[in-house]
Amino acid sequence: MALDNTHFGAELIGKLLDGKKKLFFCGIGGVSMCSLARISKLRGHDVSGYDRAKSAFTEELEESGITVYYEEDASHIEGCDALIFTVAISESNPEYAAAMRKGIPCISRADYLGYLMSGYKERIGISGMHGKSTTTSMTELVFTEGGLDPTVSCGATMKDIGSAHRIGGEDYFVFEACEYMDSFLSFYPTIAAVLNIEMDHVDYFKSMKQIHDSYRNFMARTNGGIALVNCADDDVMKAAEGFEGRLVTFGVECDDAEYRADDITFVRGCGHFTFYHFDKEICRIKLNVPGAHSICDALCAAAAGHLCGISGEAISRALEKFSGAGRRMDKCSDSLSGAAVYSDYAHHPTEIAATLSAASSMGYDRVFCVFQPHTYSRTAELFDDFASSLSKGVDEMIIAPIYSARETNVYGISSEALCDSIKEKGTACTFISQFSDIAAYLNEKTKRGDMIIIMGAGDITKVIPHLCKDEK
Repeated sequence: MALDNTHFGAELIGKLLDGKKKLFFCGIGGVSMCSLARISKLRGHDVSGYDRAKSAFTEELEESGITVYYEEDASHIEGCDALIFTVAISESNPEYAAAMRKGIPCISRADYLGYLMSGYKERIGISGMHGKSTTTSMTELVFTEGGLDPTVSCGATMKDIGSAHRIGGEDYFVFEACEYMDSFLSFYPTIAAVLNIEMDHVDYFKSMKQIHDSYRNFMARTNGGIALVNCADDDVMKAAEGFEGRLVTFGVECDDAEYRADDITFVRGCGHFTFYHFDKEICRIKLNVPGAHSICDALCAAAAGHLCGISGEAISRALEKFSGAGRRMDKCSDSLSGAAVYSDYAHHPTEIAATLSAASSMGYDRVFCVFQPHTYSRTAELFDDFASSLSKGVDEMIIAPIYSARETNVYGISSEALCDSIKEKGTACTFISQFSDIAAYLNEKTKRGDMIIIMGAGDITKVIPHLCKDEK
C-alpha cells in the first residue's frame, strides 16, 4: 500500500534540515525524485539513494557523484539527517522503516519539493489531469528563451536540455504539479495553471466533488496570486469558483478568454495559431508537435510567459523550437520492418484519444498501437471509455497485460476482456502476453511507411529493444 504524503511545510522542513547535509532518497530513480536529488546535490547536500533497478536516470545520478543502491538495506541510512521518499514505496521498505525507528525525519517527495521551491520569487505550477509534462516542458523553453533563467522540475525529460530538471536562477521556479494523493497541496505556486479536470486516479479520488475541492485548494495555495485556468473546461471553471486571487482565463477559440488561440491551421498534424491577449494579437505560433491538444498546452505556456513579461517574439521562437517531451509522441527509432516507432505515456482514455487522433493526422500509411493498461482500478472504472478511445484512429491495436503498479486485481478485470470489447467495436485487436512476442508480431505485420505507437505508463517500453535494431 502506498504511503501518505507528509505535510510538514517549508518552514518546518527548513528547521529540520538547518545545518544538516546528508540526505537519502528512497525511490531515487523516479523522474521527479531524480530531479530533487540533483538539485539537492547542487545546493551542497551529501546525497545518496535507493531504487529497485538501474536506469538512465540512476546512471545520470551516479555520473554526477551520487551513490545509488539497487538492493534494500537498512544500513544505507546510517548517518543520514533526513530521508526523502516517494509515496509509491511501502512502509515495509527497510530504509524507510529504519529511519522511522531511529527518529530520522522522513519527508515525502511533494513536501520536499514544496520546501525547495519556497525561496523563489515566482513559482509557476502546471496542473491538470493531462498534459502537465508537455506544458511544463513548453513553459521551460518559453522562460529560457525569454531570458528568465528558470529552475524547473518536470515529470518527463525536456528534450531541449535532455533532462527532467533545469538548475537556473533563484527568481523563477517552474514545476509540474501532480494531483495524485493531493501532492500538489504541498506546493507554493504564485501562478497556479489548470489545464483540465476529469475523473482519474480512482484508487484515491472517489468523486468529482473531491477532485474539484482538491484543485480549488491548489489554486488557493497561491495565497491571493494568479490562477491561470482553461475556461473551455467546465470542471476547471467549477473548481475555480470562489477563487479569491486574480483569475486569468485561457482557451482555444474562446472569445471570452483573456488569452486565446485563434486563426488555427494544421500542417502535417501540427497546429499553427495566433496568440491573443484579449483583442490584441501578441504573436503567431507555429508548433512542430502534432495534435489539437498541443495547442491548448502551448497556449497555457504562452500565457504564463506573457504574465511574467516575456515578449511575443520570444514566446513564438520558443514554441516553434519545441520538439516534445520524453515519451509524449516521442520518435524512438525504426522497427526491423522499417516502420516508424513512437513512444507515448498516454494511459487515460482522454489522453489515448488525443494521441491517436494526432497520429492519424501525421501522414503514415497505417497506425499500429501497443497499449498496456495501467492499474486494475483505472481499467475497471473507465473500461468503456478505454474500449471506445482505443478503437478509433488506429488500424490495429495490440493489448498487453495490465501493469498492476501498487495494486492487486480485486476487480476481475483483464486485458483479454478489453481486447474483446475493442474488437466488438470493429477495430482489429490482439492480446499478446509477452513483450518479445509483441515485437515479433509487429515486425511481421508492419512495413516502411507504417507507424507503431508503444503506449502506456508502465514498463511497456521494454518492447522497444525487441522491436528496433538500434535500441538498447
